[in-house]
Amino acid sequence: MKRRITSILLMLIMAVSVALSGCSGDKAKPESATENELPKSKNPVEGGSIKVGISQDLDSLDPHRAVSAGTKEVLFNIYEGLVKPDSDGNLIEALAESYEISEDAKVYTFTLREGVKFHNGDAVTAEDVKYSIDKCADTSNGDPLVSAYSIVERVETPDEKTVEIYLSEANTEFLAYMTTAIVPRDYEELDTDPIGTGPFKYDSRNPQENVIIVKNEDYWGEKAHLDKVEFRVVADADMLVTNLKGGSIDMAMRLTVSQAAELTEGFHVEEGTMNLVQALYLNNAVEPLNDEKVRQALCYAIDPKEIMDMIADGKGARIGTSMYPGLKKYFDEEYSTYYEQDYEKAKALLKEAGYADGFDLEITVSAADKPHVDTAQVIVEQLKNIGVNATIKPVEWEAWLEEVYANSKFESTVVGVDASNLSARAMLERFTTDGHGNFTGFSDAEYDKVFQEAIATTDEDEKVKLYKEAEGILAERAANVYIQDLANMVAISDRFDGYKFYPLYVQDMSAMYAVE
Repeated sequence: MKRRITSILLMLIMAVSVALSGCSGDKAKPESATENELPKSKNPVEGGSIKVGISQDLDSLDPHRAVSAGTKEVLFNIYEGLVKPDSDGNLIEALAESYEISEDAKVYTFTLREGVKFHNGDAVTAEDVKYSIDKCADTSNGDPLVSAYSIVERVETPDEKTVEIYLSEANTEFLAYMTTAIVPRDYEELDTDPIGTGPFKYDSRNPQENVIIVKNEDYWGEKAHLDKVEFRVVADADMLVTNLKGGSIDMAMRLTVSQAAELTEGFHVEEGTMNLVQALYLNNAVEPLNDEKVRQALCYAIDPKEIMDMIADGKGARIGTSMYPGLKKYFDEEYSTYYEQDYEKAKALLKEAGYADGFDLEITVSAADKPHVDTAQVIVEQLKNIGVNATIKPVEWEAWLEEVYANSKFESTVVGVDASNLSARAMLERFTTDGHGNFTGFSDAEYDKVFQEAIATTDEDEKVKLYKEAEGILAERAANVYIQDLANMVAISDRFDGYKFYPLYVQDMSAMYAVE
């Protein structure tokens, strides 16, 4: 199949329109509002507390070791980097008040903001930044904690307010990785008593039950409106609506359309997308999924539109490769229809691969993630049409992390993969042969070559072109069966407002406020 690469300018325009409609939510920001300014049409109340339902416990309180997107969306409120994303998808200065990038994109220089304190009261210094980056770049125990930091050659601190990061190779995207949390130098108790600089401070945690954060009164920027946020673990997705109606939680994300429809009184529902790539991820190292024709057959058998119609009344954004609309300039909508459902083509490909009578396929899914479970159920029915007998294996989230993500002990799985920062590299590097987090075992020499060319160039237009070419390879080789960026239905008690969607998987609780 011929990869389809279209005009960069045209795709940029298309991607921006999709991203804005997908990530901004239904409520328009008042024109006069600043980042955390309260709208005057409400009766806002400073202070108060909110209880937020989350589907899984945090896998770590150490931001550098956290794996789960569900963990990172909570820690977003506690930790900050030198820069941070805003709700429009821009990288804005955070702990750094300014930065400079050398012409060869190999030296990044940051000037730290005055007066920033850690939650323990200590001032943030250049040595703290150096420690945090060195920690994430350390390879003494294998791969660095942040894979992109493998090119960090050294970090220098000319004075207590200046940090210089020297790279071994050019990288025009490295700023996106400067969202990495800055923590106190030599502090080794992050997983039990986390200390950051964010608008909320860690208060307490009961494993498998809750995590509580409280307002940081000494925050350097716009202070949070709420005094306390409790994240409550609701592992049973079917209990979300019951808990909302019963008052044990005030807010919950990632509801299904049918769940949201039950909340007719006392709640409002914000609608956006989750900023992730949901797919039937395939273990390319096991038979028969190590055969490209078999993987292509699965792509032809599975209809993303039918899945979206069945589980979300058509809401969400269809995708066809490892990129979602929130990463605006890298998203190419044409790949969304690279495969259209065609059972006859699928059967023919299976026959060519020696599986004319089909085969058995196990789909491992985290039982707590209802959208993924519902998607898997539709996939099971669709695959019956080409003789593939698919069965669902529900597991606990911790078991999924251990079996599927860490050890690749699976055949296929339905999950959403996100980017921890606003870079295409974060979405695509995991599919390189030796890529950190390559749990699917995809390996393709051409893909590796194109990816390396993309990260090496300092020409932004060329980088976009090469990344899209890499995305085309993932589609053509059917690395996985790409489905959608899921609709994100967020239910919020009418006693609260201010919710913001981001083009990343985060929950910004500093923007939320109570109303009378």
